[in-house]
Amino acid sequence: MLSHQLKQFKIDGEKTIIQNPSDVQRKDHEKCEFENYEVYAVDILISTGEGKGREKDTRTTVYKKTAEMYQLKMKASRAFFSQVDKRFGNMPFCIRALDDEKRTKMGVLECVNHKLVEPFNVLYEKDGELVAQFKFTVLLLSSGPVMITGLPFENNIYVSEHLVDAQVFDEIVSQALVKKTGERKKKKSAITNEKIAGTNSHRSQNEGKAND
Repeated sequence: MLSHQLKQFKIDGEKTIIQNPSDVQRKDHEKCEFENYEVYAVDILISTGEGKGREKDTRTTVYKKTAEMYQLKMKASRAFFSQVDKRFGNMPFCIRALDDEKRTKMGVLECVNHKLVEPFNVLYEKDGELVAQFKFTVLLLSSGPVMITGLPFENNIYVSEHLVDAQVFDEIVSQALVKKTGERKKKKSAITNEKIAGTNSHRSQNEGKAND
């Protein structure tokens, strides 16, 4: 499961957070650093099963346009893609929101086959297992992360056999995203003093040469 960085009109930015990766995924996943004023959609899925989603015969109705290019052959496909591009851009959409659902169903197939749009497939856990999802949006500030969307997590109504090391957790969340202003000023002041000292030294050497 991936949590993506958000940008204007884009829900899947370059930076991602991977949840419960396998050894191969942990190796292949590109590492990144959080920066001030970035926004992330944090998506947490918890399952009593294996945590491996499986597709069934449920019809997909939500899609999103990609950056791929292809010259569509069918008239219905071109009409569908043109409407998607104008009305939804890079944001997800439901085919029921389009004007002619019957023609849409015809046009979406060619677009999916050539990767012009990607489906948001419905995934299932094994029968009898439970799945919980928590999703929220976080804004990263120098003073710390701020949750700007999402329901509050009432941890007093949940019981778990697992524990989080409170000390380690507190150390992580208390870390500032950027250096404190005082540290930056000290560093800038030190650099300025070095430049002044170098300028004075150069001026003294030139004055000495002039006297000679």
